[in-house]
Amino acid sequence: MRNILVVEDSPMVLKILEQMFRQQADLQPLFCATLNEAQVLLEASAELFFAAIIDLNLPDAPNGEIVDLVLHYQLPCIVLTGSYDEQRREEMLLKGVVDYVLKESQYSYDYAFRLLHRLERNRSVKILVADDSNATRHFIRNVLRSHLYQIHEAADGEEALRILQEQPDFDLLITDHSMPGLSGFELTKVLRQKLKRHDLSILGLSADSKGSLSAQFIKHGADDFLRKPFCPEELTCRVMSTLERRELLNALQRAAQIDSLTNLYNRRAFYEQGHNLLQAARRSQRPLSVAMLDLDLFKRINDDFGHASGDAALVGFARLLQEAFGQTLIGRLGGEEFALLSPQPAAQLASQLDQLRQRCAVVPYAKGAPPLSFSAGVYQSADEALETLLQQADLRLYQAKQQGRARTCIQLDGQPATQPVA
Repeated sequence: MRNILVVEDSPMVLKILEQMFRQQADLQPLFCATLNEAQVLLEASAELFFAAIIDLNLPDAPNGEIVDLVLHYQLPCIVLTGSYDEQRREEMLLKGVVDYVLKESQYSYDYAFRLLHRLERNRSVKILVADDSNATRHFIRNVLRSHLYQIHEAADGEEALRILQEQPDFDLLITDHSMPGLSGFELTKVLRQKLKRHDLSILGLSADSKGSLSAQFIKHGADDFLRKPFCPEELTCRVMSTLERRELLNALQRAAQIDSLTNLYNRRAFYEQGHNLLQAARRSQRPLSVAMLDLDLFKRINDDFGHASGDAALVGFARLLQEAFGQTLIGRLGGEEFALLSPQPAAQLASQLDQLRQRCAVVPYAKGAPPLSFSAGVYQSADEALETLLQQADLRLYQAKQQGRARTCIQLDGQPATQPVA
């Protein structure tokens, strides 16, 4: 829960804000109507507030004095105003407010709340600014710092490349076109050979008036382009838009890989990750163990207690798997069928599964339902294909069911007999 200081004297605007805050479970507003009320609150408990939404013109502060008060306590400050003044807007942005928003439509208020949620996410966003101009880097840093981004700087392309190699967790690179040594174009081309758009977003800058420059930058792999000189709002809007596109791309990629019910890898992603692990294991000449798991009598759970109870059983079981095998590749291959791929010896993996079975029996998923249980088949090999490993483990899963369910069957590579592990 984030506490938001709201300083507003208009009853109509307050009604709109109150209604919007009721729809935001993670934001808790504290309202006041004057500069004096805000000052009392901030003097007593400024550290409790995450950000502020303020009216620029208050009864006891008609000239925007409230902005200086809020910024004095280093609170991110979103300004709401009923009238547009270009000089005042520029003054407010240079002071370091998050944004200057006109009270002209519902979208304006939606945008203000979008900024609040963006501020929370921005705390974990790392941005590298690569520009040989100290003044430009200083300007960009001051503008973006009010949005709570983590800002790092590089004076040329070579330094930027070194920083990105040492710290691969940057979210956005803002790079000038003309830099000594490695130019922004060249830096972008080098980075795009290894990093895709969901790995790192790139925003190009240039003072060159050539019209085709933006297209060239984007064709080389940049996500967007900004021509110098630019105003603070243009920079923050481009940065926010670029980051939101990246987040959307990552969300789409996650949706394509993750099972929406259990948050485990889906079949496609399990096979992709499994092939990579298998290749790495072959290079290091070590075997892998694979386990196929199936919830026992799952159809009966759905038939007798409803599909919602079946979903609860799947979610609870998936959570236990993640807790017990956090460093293991885990996937839901479909329905009630799960798979594990592990560097552990097969016997050790089977033993862990049997320990898990005791915890599984107490998973609450439906009132009056029988204890949840699962059957498993485990197989270990050093040089077989992933499909073969899964097929062999599935045969042992079938044997576990034939032997009465709620057990694990295991066979090591080259062993002729199947050994039940109770």
